[in-house]
Amino acid sequence: MKHHFRRLAAAALALTVLSGLFVLPVWADAPSQTLTILFTHDTHDQFYPDAADKGGYVRLATLLKEQRETPTEYANSVEFLWPTVTLDAGDFSMGSLFQTVYTTDAPELRALGAMGYDVTTLGNHEFDYRMDGVTQMLNSAVEKWAEDHPAERKLPDGSIANLSQTGTLPKIVLANYKPPQDAAEAWAAWNNYPITDYVVIEKEWPNKGDAHNAEVEPIRIAVFGVLGVDADACAPMSGMEFEPIADAAKRVVAEIQQKEDADFIICLSHSGTEDGEGEDYALAKAVDGIDVIISGHTHTTLPEPILVNNTVIVSAGARTQNLGRLTISKKVSPDHTLSVGEYKLLPVDDSISPDPEMEALAASLQADVEENFLDAYGLGYNQVLTHVNGTDFTVAETGDLIGNAYIQAVKELEGDSYIPVDFAVVPDGVIRDILRTGPVTTAHAFDVLSLGSGVDGSPTYPLVSVYLTGADLKNAFEVDASISARMSAAALYGAGMHWTYNPNRMILDKVTYAVQQTGDGGTAPLRDDQLYRVVADLYSGQMLGAVEGQSFGLLTVTPRDENGELVTDLESRILKQDDGNELKAWYALASYLEGQGSVVPPPPSKTVRASWNPIELLKNPGAPTLILLAVLLVLALLVAFTVRFALRRIRGGRSAYRPYRGK
Repeated sequence: MKHHFRRLAAAALALTVLSGLFVLPVWADAPSQTLTILFTHDTHDQFYPDAADKGGYVRLATLLKEQRETPTEYANSVEFLWPTVTLDAGDFSMGSLFQTVYTTDAPELRALGAMGYDVTTLGNHEFDYRMDGVTQMLNSAVEKWAEDHPAERKLPDGSIANLSQTGTLPKIVLANYKPPQDAAEAWAAWNNYPITDYVVIEKEWPNKGDAHNAEVEPIRIAVFGVLGVDADACAPMSGMEFEPIADAAKRVVAEIQQKEDADFIICLSHSGTEDGEGEDYALAKAVDGIDVIISGHTHTTLPEPILVNNTVIVSAGARTQNLGRLTISKKVSPDHTLSVGEYKLLPVDDSISPDPEMEALAASLQADVEENFLDAYGLGYNQVLTHVNGTDFTVAETGDLIGNAYIQAVKELEGDSYIPVDFAVVPDGVIRDILRTGPVTTAHAFDVLSLGSGVDGSPTYPLVSVYLTGADLKNAFEVDASISARMSAAALYGAGMHWTYNPNRMILDKVTYAVQQTGDGGTAPLRDDQLYRVVADLYSGQMLGAVEGQSFGLLTVTPRDENGELVTDLESRILKQDDGNELKAWYALASYLEGQGSVVPPPPSKTVRASWNPIELLKNPGAPTLILLAVLLVLALLVAFTVRFALRRIRGGRSAYRPYRGK
């Protein structure tokens, strides 16, 4: 408490002296502390602007420098420069060719450090190369930073002094997602970096050196990190141990409040919000004492903050499309009420000049990518593979073209031994970008299918081959038709099959037509007990088992081998080249594009026909519709029985009633 009173007195004195220079806004009735937060999340290795000329670290670096010197703006045109902290809420990796040197060069953490980020956390995509990949990346980050700064050799915990240049590695916080106790190598890297539950950083006032406010003490900011339930589900091979985020947050907030004398408590949450709610909304409701949640994972863009339980939740969108800027004021007493003074989402676009230092780092890392990854494929980073004429592809058109690319890749791989692929499936969740008008480069093709790693640890997911019955395929189409409206990642595209559905029909009974597309341009009906060869990327194959959960146990999709036996180890079904290397999904796309002068959208894999016609709603009813009709029939009979019983009671009562008339 003495610390707070001393700070308040000094601040009040300083502001009184400065009153001739600044007119400060009054956000609250009591004395307050104020902080500006610059934030991002889900930046996904976006070193350069994307194919739509948006974002890029090279521009973001410039914008960050400018914003740290930009006063906060208010409605009454008063401006003031407050202490500023720069934060990131995870998924800084996996999204471009730079991720291919993730384990050896740690390009993302080095870039965040060069841009002056104070703290970040780990998202699910940091575990795409599994626990071993994170371990290697953390060790490489420390080693590479020491190589880049031989005179300083300052580690993230600040244990080694003598920093003569700006920029160090950002601190990493993560309270609820940790290696198992017996994972010695992972823990060694965890502690070497180090990664902690929370950190407390101090930010000086920008004009600290002025004689007017030389006694003003720095703002103390406690920052902790958590990773949510869905994010954990999206990292099925992480090998990490998960603690519920609310439990971890309560534990950490209590420790901070007991030990740290922090002015603000900020949570970097890789959990997300959706439609104004979601896991981070629930976190804010469940845990008192969090001032700000920077909400990553769902790629949400919040044009206005969400305020719940005296906690401000903010999101700026993915892939460096925006830089978030939040200035908050907090009453010191009695109730620590927060006020939002400014909230902006600043576009990272072509109006911003690239930062020369970040361009130099990106160029150096690009050379590493070409030498250590692309040379093996005979491709260059900026090599033009094909052109898209006309308009940008939609996600559906991109997915259907990828399906055709998978089929061609398997044909080329197997040659004379080729077994026809009946369906190449591409879920929306693995499509990270669309094909856009103009030249399509190697880098752009990689961006489209940039997720994951193989069993051998090499970048991106390989293709797998399994067999599904016709009944399983119909179930998959039902999940696409019923679930994708509320979970876009579950939407299916591809080549070799076609299905039609009516979105107005009963859930899990929306598909009205499903056929196999034969090679001669014709179609054939799906037979429930027939096996069909299906190709997908490894991650999508692993998600097949989730169909039962998504369909509330009504539907299943069971991978089998060519003999109809259940496949329990999907990794054993990875398609490999003659040299033993995995056939990668991204390379299947790149090879397909390289063989064509230009590309146009293929015929669609599915058709949506919305109708409220009762015949269309009820024809060929499946189990869900039959169950619903049965329930409605039972309810109708119960109502009819109840009404009839009530009427009989009323009539019976009247016939038994005889008014007393006396003698």
